[in-house]
Amino acid sequence: MIEIEYQIDNELGLHARPAALFVQCTNRFLSDVFIQKGNKKVDGKSIMGVMSLGIGKGENIKIIADGPDEQEVMEAIEKLIKERIINM
Repeated sequence: MIEIEYQIDNELGLHARPAALFVQCTNRFLSDVFIQKGNKKVDGKSIMGVMSLGIGKGENIKIIADGPDEQEVMEAIEKLIKERIINM
């Protein structure tokens, strides 16, 4: 299991477009992916789950991957963030 924490710096938070890109990315992998905000943890492969967190600017989230390709899924997520495709 791999866990990485991020602070959201996008003015709009993790809104529909970046959430959809995140979900598209995670669904390419076999590993389970979760996003946790506070004590609420949701399926990172579900757009409804991700949007239900209502992640806003300045909030801290934890991304958790667990499974056979957990390293690869985390690398893909980090690439999205570093290339500012998803502005966290």
